Amino acid sequence: MTLPRTVSDVVSEHTVFEVECIDRMYLNVYVPQLQYAAGLVGYVQRQLGLPVASTAPLSKITDAFSKQMRRFAVDQGVPWVDFVKGQRKDDIMHERLARFEAAGHTEGVLFIGRAQEKTSLFRTEKRRNVEGRAYPWIVKTTGMVNHFYVYAVDADFGPFFLKFCSYFPYNARLCINGNEWAKRQAAKAGIGFTALDNAFASFDDPADVATVQAICASLGPDQIDALLRKWLAKVPHPYSKADRAAGYRYDISILQAEFSLTQMLDRPVSGRIFFEQVIRDNLDLGRPDQVGLVFNRRIHAGKKHQTPGRFRTRVITQGVTPSLHVDYKATTIKQYHKEGRALRTETTINNTYDFDIRKRLTNLPALCEIGFTANRRLLDVQRLSHDPARGQQVFTTLNDPVTTETGARVAGLKFADTRAMALLHALLVFRLLPDGFTNRDLRDLVGQLLGTVMSAGQMTYDLRRLRVHGLIVRRAHSNHYQVTDTGIEHALFLTRAHDRLLRTGMAQLAGPEPHPLQAASRTYQHALDQLTKESGLAA
Repeated sequence: MTLPRTVSDVVSEHTVFEVECIDRMYLNVYVPQLQYAAGLVGYVQRQLGLPVASTAPLSKITDAFSKQMRRFAVDQGVPWVDFVKGQRKDDIMHERLARFEAAGHTEGVLFIGRAQEKTSLFRTEKRRNVEGRAYPWIVKTTGMVNHFYVYAVDADFGPFFLKFCSYFPYNARLCINGNEWAKRQAAKAGIGFTALDNAFASFDDPADVATVQAICASLGPDQIDALLRKWLAKVPHPYSKADRAAGYRYDISILQAEFSLTQMLDRPVSGRIFFEQVIRDNLDLGRPDQVGLVFNRRIHAGKKHQTPGRFRTRVITQGVTPSLHVDYKATTIKQYHKEGRALRTETTINNTYDFDIRKRLTNLPALCEIGFTANRRLLDVQRLSHDPARGQQVFTTLNDPVTTETGARVAGLKFADTRAMALLHALLVFRLLPDGFTNRDLRDLVGQLLGTVMSAGQMTYDLRRLRVHGLIVRRAHSNHYQVTDTGIEHALFLTRAHDRLLRTGMAQLAGPEPHPLQAASRTYQHALDQLTKESGLAA
């Protein structure tokens, strides 16, 4: 049996079905007005009716909240766990979850855990005015304080946890899993399926895949917000009804979001055999120009306005199956062979501002577009790097001149021609611009690559070549151009072939230091000379 070894093979020929879904999300739960000192002062004065701006009165609320948590655990018969250093919280959760499900329960609190963790909080400092009199002053700082982990199971979302800081302003964290939500919605819809960890393994009716994909796409801010409100009403709340009526209500923002694409394979495939080719051809995906292709972002390499952050590719081997990681700023794409049965691609966004998107939960749809598109673009780039059969077509199409319908002859883009290669390199950059590029944009970049100054006329000539060969199109009623899908495919193939094979090989052949390629060339030449000599004697 021949194993499929390329992404193109697997995606095109060996994928039974695929599902993309929001995976894990880590959310910040906070009261917006109480994230700065002035807001705290207003709360103390208006809600507590105290003229002194100090955090001291808040200690009573903190003590009351902690007692409420203890009382809730006792009254509801919920186990209480004091976490110790190095203890894995997920291990305890899975152990409790197994007992919970074995007892036939579908919703409820599994346990409440307490841990000391460092967090931001407010403290009161004693300061002195110009007359030497002391007065309190509120400052934001950090400290090690108690946090309460409420691990629970929701009928719609499955296992999740809600973590409260026991100190004012009682910020919380909510952790959910979108794939678990999708499984429960599919079960409620009567869809028969076999579950895979954080995914679907199979469906009783293949036609249900489209229904499940629609379910996954329907998960959004409304469902997540409803989950939070539901459980804030079930567990102890640090703010009173009067506080909430006055507008001190929790809001949600996105700290971390994972977006997964699971492509189920038709038969088990060795993860290592599969990824050997993937990893070999994609170790450079972390380079700024390649990362830009995946995330559809322009990367500035100049010293003055350089794009901040790290750009790298990592290969992590855990057990026997390696995984490929591509980093862009605080965002990572991870790809691995899931349980020997599926190709899994996950984009994890740790900072929404990397993509000029704000953090509030209402921006989740825009973030989904970024995450799911990045997964697809990674696969597109991998398909290109794994399909050398296109090389002949690219070479012929771009090198030969084209005669237009009017009889005009448009020159080709000769492979290895310095100016042609500079144009192709530039296309890889301008593919990232959502509004396209102009004659001046391309002229400036190509001029930098060639180390010369290009005239507007020269660039008009080059733009015509690119357009006639199908690498770019001109936007209607505009002087902007856009790189086509064909353009990005051809440019990527030919620039790689030129930089990695032709230029590198010639440098090794002409280099002063001995190289295996030089030795191989001499051996081949000697064999030809020997054959010529023998042929001459025979004649």
